[in-house]
Amino acid sequence: MLLEKTTRMNFLYDFYQSLLTDKQRSYMHLYYLDDHSLGEIAHEYEISRQAVYDNIRRTEAMLEEYEDKLRLFEKFQQRQVVMEQLQQLIEAEPVNKELAFDLIVMLKESD
Repeated sequence: MLLEKTTRMNFLYDFYQSLLTDKQRSYMHLYYLDDHSLGEIAHEYEISRQAVYDNIRRTEAMLEEYEDKLRLFEKFQQRQVVMEQLQQLIEAEPVNKELAFDLIVMLKESD
């Protein structure tokens, strides 16, 4: 469960980081991408662990709210499923390779 949450937060951060403040981006990057502890982040910024914890939890809630409204991660996941299916189609049906390839290119361009 913890790994799933970390993976989800990393994706949400990738999609929505430009909507965060510099401080929020920094805390999230240190915590989720660089795997720093709350104590390490608190020491670096000379604040309490509780302040770091509160900021990260608020930022996580904001990222989830952005996803609820914009659905960028959900759409990304759907495109990944379609691309996997197209890849299987290419491998299974050589006659349809060109059509499947064109669809994959179109999907990649829509990212």
